[in-house]
Amino acid sequence: MTGIKTTGEKTLMLFSGRAHPALAEEIARELEIAVSPTDSRDFADGEIYTRFEESVRGCDAFVIQSMTAPVNEWIMETLVMCDALKRGSAKRITVVVPYYPYARQDKKSRGREPITARLVADLYRTAGANRVLTVDLHTSQIQGFFDGPVDHLFALPLLAKHISENYDLSRVTVVSPDSGRVRVAERWTERLGGTPLAFIHKTRDITVANSVVANRVVGEVQGRTCILVDDMIDTAGTITKAAETLFADGAESVIVAATHGILSEPAIDRLKNSRICEVVLTNTLPIGPEKQFDKLTVVSIAPLVARAISEVFADGSVTSLFDGNA
Repeated sequence: MTGIKTTGEKTLMLFSGRAHPALAEEIARELEIAVSPTDSRDFADGEIYTRFEESVRGCDAFVIQSMTAPVNEWIMETLVMCDALKRGSAKRITVVVPYYPYARQDKKSRGREPITARLVADLYRTAGANRVLTVDLHTSQIQGFFDGPVDHLFALPLLAKHISENYDLSRVTVVSPDSGRVRVAERWTERLGGTPLAFIHKTRDITVANSVVANRVVGEVQGRTCILVDDMIDTAGTITKAAETLFADGAESVIVAATHGILSEPAIDRLKNSRICEVVLTNTLPIGPEKQFDKLTVVSIAPLVARAISEVFADGSVTSLFDGNA
């Protein structure tokens, strides 16, 4: 495979940051091109250096970076790559960020707080990005933070396909872990053919990070297979407490489906030691051997992202990828 794809007078080039090169390689295979070679390294003081080893003049550049830990380092590397592309005369730069960093800091809950999700968008734009392509934003309003096109993809079709192929939908209830994610759960029920819907009423202490108190189930889960759906799993506190609440209300089994597997400590221990039957995630973030466990299933997001890149490059329509019904 070559490192470029040409259509008429346009040239597509794919570049990968160092956070999740395996995903970039998988996307490249779907596109039938190679990731363009890049010399990226850190200086002794932690400064990042990037140089592209092929000419980027006039190309349609796609920079793939998954914002796993250490997030701040990969944000900076992405900015450096965008700046290098801009100064190398790339025609258009698209940042492909499957998991958008700082997405949970999208509004002020108290005085004197930042809106860091907006700051990240401003940094991308300043560095030279013309477009952002991302998957399952924590809140849709983040699309409005970037002064340019934002392609917001949904992993729902991929995750729902796995559920429908492995579970009896006549016994399934889709459950939102809190009232704020009910609309997402509703899209799940539509996708699964009208399965019942429930949600868990919970409270959160805004002064303590990753602290959740699950309260009560609203909806019928007695004797049902419950599919707990969310956009991400970080420390797994929310999702495991929600599962405990469902079992206390008579659920027969609980399956978790989420897009982004952040899996910060002690998420793995919590999930392994819980009564949850299966955890279904995508590979928007790297899930290394140290994070693997028997209940885990990982569905690849690469075909969806590759299809979106193809549509963007060809100036085609990506609307069918936005609505979760593709």
